[in-house]
Amino acid sequence: MAAGLLAFLRAELCAPHLTFTDPPAAISGGYDTRIFAFRLGGAPPAWSGPLILRVLNPAYDPLRALKERATQNTLAALGYPVPRVLTACADPGPLGGAFLVMERAPGRPLLDAQRVGTSHVLAQAQTRLHALDADALLRALDQEGHAAGGRFDHRAITYEGYLASLDRRIRERPLEGLSQGMRWLFEHRPTPDASRVICHGDFHPQNILMADGQVSAVLDWPNVVVAEREYDVASTRAILALTPIELWPVPAALRPLAALVRFVLVARYLSACRRSRPVDPSRLQYYETASCMRGLVRAAEARAAGGAATNPLDASSFADRLAARFTRISGVPIALPARHH
Repeated sequence: MAAGLLAFLRAELCAPHLTFTDPPAAISGGYDTRIFAFRLGGAPPAWSGPLILRVLNPAYDPLRALKERATQNTLAALGYPVPRVLTACADPGPLGGAFLVMERAPGRPLLDAQRVGTSHVLAQAQTRLHALDADALLRALDQEGHAAGGRFDHRAITYEGYLASLDRRIRERPLEGLSQGMRWLFEHRPTPDASRVICHGDFHPQNILMADGQVSAVLDWPNVVVAEREYDVASTRAILALTPIELWPVPAALRPLAALVRFVLVARYLSACRRSRPVDPSRLQYYETASCMRGLVRAAEARAAGGAATNPLDASSFADRLAARFTRISGVPIALPARHH
């Protein structure tokens, strides 16, 4: 992998003598990407600092790398704390999957950096995101898609596009146990609010880095959607409330306490969100089912494919918790394929 990356970067930068001062070393991170830290020698100034390589799972659409580049660089240009992407490649050939190379942001994940005030930091950083110009991101996606030969445009990150993508994946498999739930989402969608914002879609403490008491970076942008604010708040609430405690970054001995603490965390997070701007309770419930469906589709695809899940979330009880929450809100039963162990 290191040799393939170096060959690609030498060609990309027209630098045949480029070397690694620190070769790619795997670091912990995303569930559906392989992440490596590295440094280059003999590189232009913009490439001379600590860098991150994210290699996407080859099962995912390789164009995702280009969409993530457009997203992160647009947000960075708008002043939001996001690592700039230096290059992205949608060709899985060089590394076995599409990939991005980006600046490495300093800091530690929010829950590692501080245990007090987590909900406030979470809500404040999310509210700051929602205040940005969503149209700038939509324009950037159009430009990136045009450069890629018209293979995508801004519709890829609208809420309508989000629903259409989930519906297509359910029909293609097919995942019959999710079909009724998908129909419910289409039929019960609230009248769209005029104001749509940039929604991260996976906004939780492990995707927020802290340095010197400040948010230094928000990571992991493949789930970005331009939608109503309640969609993002609902997604975060579902993640915080339903992720199995065994997947939280806390020692096993503290998990019983963590199970109690998270109820307080969720309540304080919602309270902080409401202080910054009103949250419509009925829209929040609807969008929670919409965010649950994304996890349900991913888990159902993995289970239907057979074999052990490579994503720890899919191997856990998370999808079953999402199914129960979806049914509790909507009244629609959800049937998932059996888990493989």
